[in-house]
Amino acid sequence: MAAEKDQHKDVEAEGLSATTLLPKLIPSGAGREWLERRRATIRPWGPFVDQRRFSRPRNLGELCQRLVRNVEHFQSNYVFVFLGLILYCVVTSPMLLVALAVFFGACYILYLRTLQSKLVLFGREVSTAHQYALAGGVSFPFFWLAGAGSAVFWVLGATLVVIGSHAAFHQIEAVDGEELQMEPV
Repeated sequence: MAAEKDQHKDVEAEGLSATTLLPKLIPSGAGREWLERRRATIRPWGPFVDQRRFSRPRNLGELCQRLVRNVEHFQSNYVFVFLGLILYCVVTSPMLLVALAVFFGACYILYLRTLQSKLVLFGREVSTAHQYALAGGVSFPFFWLAGAGSAVFWVLGATLVVIGSHAAFHQIEAVDGEELQMEPV
């Protein structure tokens, strides 16, 4: 136990650990583990955005190869680009912020009510899934007014453009043990 604490202190002395950077609101489980794995496999941002590593592909074959290899290589970086675009979209849309606040507020109220006693409507116990569906139903008009549908498609389109252009124009990094490939004549 003491050795584990010393090891944890050594990690914190080197810098912030991945667990301290993740919000405390994300519960333990599959989602948190997935996010921690993404965080652990992120590539350095310097080479990711280095302008000298961008060039136009010579042909369609090289373009396809760059797309596949860069998406594999920078997968975690692209996830964080996607999350950044979602955050940008939410922060720049005040009505969407209100809609999200209504939804999460309704979920929180249902959560607190469930801790006190089980919710009973018309003599029947309401399951947790049905309660959250009710919160979604109450919030739906707010999401409709906020234009959440167009925000979703904006985020998807912007993500495809940003990630697609980065993957297409970023030169492939050399990997040790890579086999020689013949160039078509």
